[in-house]
Amino acid sequence: MLLALSLKDFVIVQQLHLNFQTGFTVLTGETGAGKSITLDALSLLLGDKADYSQVRAGANDAQLSALFDLSELPHLAQQLREQGLLDEDSTELSIRRIIDAKGKSRSFINNQAATLAQLKTIGSQLIDIHGQNAHHSLNQESAQRHLLDAFSGSLNLVEQTKIAYHNWQRACNALDDAKNQTEQLEIERERLEWQFNELEQLGTHDGEWETLSARFDTLSHAAELLQAVSEAQEYIDGDDGMQTLLSRCYRTLQPLSDIEPRFTECLSLLDSVEAELSEITHQLGRVENRIEINPNELAAQEERMREIMSMARKYRIEPNELPEKQNSIQAALLDLEAAADIEALQKNVDETHAIYQQVAQKLSQARQKAAKKLGKETTEYMQQLAMKEAQFHIELLPTQPSANGLEQVQYQVSANKGTPLRPLNKVASGGELARISLALQVVTSQYTQLPTLIFDEVDSGIGGAVAETVGKALHTLGQQHQVLAVTHLPQVAACGDHHWQVAKHSQGEQTISNICILTETERIDEIARMLGGEVITDTTKQHATEMLKMAQAA
Repeated sequence: MLLALSLKDFVIVQQLHLNFQTGFTVLTGETGAGKSITLDALSLLLGDKADYSQVRAGANDAQLSALFDLSELPHLAQQLREQGLLDEDSTELSIRRIIDAKGKSRSFINNQAATLAQLKTIGSQLIDIHGQNAHHSLNQESAQRHLLDAFSGSLNLVEQTKIAYHNWQRACNALDDAKNQTEQLEIERERLEWQFNELEQLGTHDGEWETLSARFDTLSHAAELLQAVSEAQEYIDGDDGMQTLLSRCYRTLQPLSDIEPRFTECLSLLDSVEAELSEITHQLGRVENRIEINPNELAAQEERMREIMSMARKYRIEPNELPEKQNSIQAALLDLEAAADIEALQKNVDETHAIYQQVAQKLSQARQKAAKKLGKETTEYMQQLAMKEAQFHIELLPTQPSANGLEQVQYQVSANKGTPLRPLNKVASGGELARISLALQVVTSQYTQLPTLIFDEVDSGIGGAVAETVGKALHTLGQQHQVLAVTHLPQVAACGDHHWQVAKHSQGEQTISNICILTETERIDEIARMLGGEVITDTTKQHATEMLKMAQAA
C-alpha cells in the first residue's frame, strides 16, 4: 500500500508531505484548488511522461517521491530483489523522480537510477487510477475489450495471442513473397551460385594468404638470407670468430680464478655466452637448411598470389577475406533455398496458424466466462445507481481472426424495461454512461489484487441518493483496499474513513496549493460548504452533521 507522498515545487505545490492510511480517504476542495495534483504526481511516479510546465514557476526543478509497503505483495518484492532493487530484509519501496525546468527527468527506485519502463512495470502492480473521464473511453471497442480481459485475468493470454497472430502473419507474408517473387529469387540464386563456384574454383582457404606472403618473402630474398647466414657463421665460428676469442679469454682468466674470486664469476658468464653462441649457430643452421634458391617455386607463388589479388579486387575486399566471402555466399544460398521452399513455408503457415487458434480459443473461453459474470454484477450495481430497470450485457461477436482474438467485444445496454439491448455508444446518455462506467469500475476493482485504488471524480454527473450509494460502495472497497477518491459530492465525502481538504492561497506573486487533514469539526464545515456553497448556515451544518453520522452508522 501507499505509505507516503512528498512533493516539492510541483505545479502550484511549494512543499507537501502526506502520510496515507488504510481504508477510504476522500479528497475535497474548491474547483481549481489542485485536487488532482496529487494524482498527477502519483501518475508521474508510476511512469507517465513529464512536462516542464509541471515545475512550479520560479523553481529549478520539481521533486516527487512516494513510499510503499510491499509486505502484502511478496511476488513484487521477490521481483525487485532479483533485480537488485530491494534488500532481502526490506519490505519498503521508495520511488523518486526529479523534473527540471526543461522537462527532462531522472527516476530512482530505492535510490538506484531507473527507467520509465521500470516505473510503469512496478507501478502497474501498486496502484490503479480511475480517471474522471474514464467513461468517455467506454465508447471505444479497445477500452471495452481491455476492461473485460483485465477482469478475466487474461492479459498474459492477450499478449500471447498478439504474438501468435504476428508470427502467423509473418509466415503468411513469407509464403506470399516466395510465390510472387519466384523469378527474382531464381535470378538471385543463379548470381550467388556463379559467385560461389568462382570462389570454390579458386580454392583459397583460411590462412592461405598469410602463408603465401611469408613463403614468398623467404623465396624472393633467399640469396640475401643465405649470405647473411654464412657471414654470421663466420663471425661466430671462423678462425678469428667469437668462439675462438671466447676460448682465448677463458684460458687467460681460468688460471687466476683461485686468486681473484670475481674471475670465477666471469668464467661462469663466459660459459653462458658460449651456450648462447652455440644456440645461435644451431638456429642459423636450421635457416640454412630450410632456404633454397628455387626460381620455379618463386614463380608459382607469384602466380598464385596474383590470382588471389585479382579475385580480391573483383569483390573489393582484402585477399585474406576471400574464404569468409565464400562462406557468406554459401549461407545466402541456403537462405534463398529456404525462402523458395514453398512446401516448407506452407508448413510454417499451418503450424503458426494452429498455435494462434489454440491461444485465441483459450482467450475466447476466458472472455465468455468473464462476460457473463461482469455483465450480471454490473447490472446489479447499475440498478443501485438509479437505473432500476437497466440491463448490462457483453456480447462477443465473431469476427475475422486478428491480433485481438476471434471476436469483437461489444458492451450493450438496455436503459429501460422492455427495450432491446443495443451497443453502449448508441443508447447511453452522458449521465447514464458515467454511472455505467462507475459501476464497471467498482465491480472490477473488487477483484483486483492491487493494494491501492484511486478514483478521480468518477462520480461526476450523479447526485442525491445515487451519490450516497456510490460513497457506500467506495467505503466497502476501502475494507479490502486502500482507496483514495477525489470528489465534489458531500454524500461521497461523508462516507470516507479519512478526509483531506485541498486549498490554495496567494503567497507574494504566486499561488500555492496545500492539503490538510480535517478534524471532525473541520470535516463538518467542509461538508457544509459542499452542501451550501460559500455561505454556511446552521442548517447546512446540521445537515452535514447528520450526513456524517448516517454514513458512519451504515
